[in-house]
Amino acid sequence: MPLLPFLHPWRKKKRSRLWPPCEIGTSQKPISLSQQNYHTLLEECFKKGSLFEDEFFPADIRSIGKGPLLQKLPPRLLWKRPLELHRTPVFYASNKKRLALCQGVIDDCWFLAAVEALSFHPDILCQVVPTNQSFERKKYAGIFHFKFWHFGEWVDVVVDDRLPVNEAGQLVFLTSVYKNLYWGALLEKAYAKLCGSYEDLQIGQVSEALVDFTGGVTMTIKLSEAPPDLWDIMTRANYSRSLMGCQTQPARRVAERQRTVLSNGLVRGHAYTVTGIRKVTCKHGPENLVRLRNPWGKVEWKGDWSDSSGKWEQLSPKEKILLRKNDDDGEFWMSLQDFKTHFVGLMICKLTPDLLSKELGKKWTCSTQVGKWVKGITAGGRMKAHKAAFWRNPQYLLRVLQGNGSKTSFYSCSVLVSLIQKRNDHHRNRMPHLHIGLSVYRLHKYQDLHRKLPAAFFVWNTPLNRAVFVNDREVTQDFRLPPGAYVIVPATAEPNQESDFLLRVFSRKHSLHELGGDSSCVLSKEIVDEHEDWQDFFTKYFDQYPEINAIQLLRILNNVAWTKLQNHGLRFSLDACRGILALLDFNNTGTLSIQEFRCLWKKLLQYQAVFQKNDIQQTGTLDQAELQASVQELGISLSNELCKLLVMRYGNPGLNITFESFACFMLRVELMMEAFHNTSKDGKGIYLQESEWMMMTLYS
Repeated sequence: MPLLPFLHPWRKKKRSRLWPPCEIGTSQKPISLSQQNYHTLLEECFKKGSLFEDEFFPADIRSIGKGPLLQKLPPRLLWKRPLELHRTPVFYASNKKRLALCQGVIDDCWFLAAVEALSFHPDILCQVVPTNQSFERKKYAGIFHFKFWHFGEWVDVVVDDRLPVNEAGQLVFLTSVYKNLYWGALLEKAYAKLCGSYEDLQIGQVSEALVDFTGGVTMTIKLSEAPPDLWDIMTRANYSRSLMGCQTQPARRVAERQRTVLSNGLVRGHAYTVTGIRKVTCKHGPENLVRLRNPWGKVEWKGDWSDSSGKWEQLSPKEKILLRKNDDDGEFWMSLQDFKTHFVGLMICKLTPDLLSKELGKKWTCSTQVGKWVKGITAGGRMKAHKAAFWRNPQYLLRVLQGNGSKTSFYSCSVLVSLIQKRNDHHRNRMPHLHIGLSVYRLHKYQDLHRKLPAAFFVWNTPLNRAVFVNDREVTQDFRLPPGAYVIVPATAEPNQESDFLLRVFSRKHSLHELGGDSSCVLSKEIVDEHEDWQDFFTKYFDQYPEINAIQLLRILNNVAWTKLQNHGLRFSLDACRGILALLDFNNTGTLSIQEFRCLWKKLLQYQAVFQKNDIQQTGTLDQAELQASVQELGISLSNELCKLLVMRYGNPGLNITFESFACFMLRVELMMEAFHNTSKDGKGIYLQESEWMMMTLYS
């Protein structure tokens, strides 16, 4: 068998830096909302011996807001702290089931769908929800804080923990399957404070919350006009640092805009989280499946590949056990074709803008510019209807440069432009969004690039894109542009409409400045995505070898410089690779497809981060205590006795766990737990046929 053809660039080389989560935002240190500093307020509460009460978001009707939400509240609304509602409240628990939140009476399914998408990325979740907060006596003062990306800046939002409940002590808004878990309810309260009130969370787009959680870049795909490579786009998003949500068709008439459950089990005008994708092998051939979750925590799809569908009988016993979950928990599978038919929009939030790029490399340049449409000065409206005034809109000179010396970037460069509007009102829903859009023009030759282009330029030149004006908070467009000079014109649909806006431009390499404005106001920085080169490498390798066996897996894991643990002599054995292959080979081919390998790779990177964090002495191994801490951080609780047995089973002669053993052990534990939860009717026991039992225990 030939050696790996793409290994040379992967031999040890210096990395400039890893791109940490949530870094597309322009501010590293978050600013404090309402000038409330969490640590200062916490210390004041400890000194006074009192619990925090937030004067800027009080526990009364002012924080609820004015509007339809008032009609949904119980006759007597109370505000209680978690310690008044439960004997042992918990703020955050990593060992609790990921999808454990349920929507309350607020129509904020869009917010909750984004939260659940966020929960698939623990490192990003911890940036938004600092998990070192607690109800323990020494840490508790009735005050909590959360971080959101708000119009180009990270904002630290402080809240007290008084939550709205009914007379029975039940939470009225967001709840958890685990009645003593409160991070979700407090996150919703903090987001309501950022938006103005709980009422301001009524109705929204999943993409809006995804951006507020990450500072990322969103793309919305209209599924009725989905590109032919939709599955490839979703695959790249699923196995990279992306978050996905989607929405069903809303009712046409206002009177019908209720939470209507259709005969197929879907909810009209509702947001869902995309929780996974899978290509399965049926008797008639492969089929692409999409896994979704209803934020209600119940009410599921009833069509093909639903929990009770006969389609599951076409799969191997192992694949059926590991994918199918016959439980009304709101999560379900459906075919990609049904997904395109029954959903109107797919929203993908990418933490680097490489999702549609075909260029190689991992470095991106991000430029950010805050601007304003001012009546009679810079609010000229759109070109089609207001040609004489269009030139008054802000204009930005973009110079696209050859990015990485490749032939691809010489002829065409990937450029992504994002425009976000910010209305001048503290309350999110009190001022409707304007219809906004952007136009991009090519500049061939022009004498003065310091002044704004005159009206004649726009009359005689055609934009490179069809400017679509929509009343969304953000408009994003992708371009393939040859190196050269361009002008970007953000505009409102009508002239003299006023608003602040944020313009963001991403490409491999470019410069940006405002024509006729202060170019020093443009903030540019480099984004580095270390994971992107790996994706390029794997795609190339699997193009040559569509399925890999244990020996090929061994060569990849031992020859690709992907972890610092290799400095400690980390080498995967052939036996370990055979075990990994047996665990992840769902369709019993004896090989791994690129889909199965990407799943493994994502797991290995997650395990590596936890392993290195808990390897306190940096020995390249874990002792029993460190192993238990690592497993718990990955969401699994093991008793001391079981941990001791695992150290004896997987440990070296010194009873320490190497990363190879840790990865093999974690893959097996997570797989077995998934199988248990999928097949258990009550969460206490399972029933398997003999063939299913043999498949799960002998070949895994």
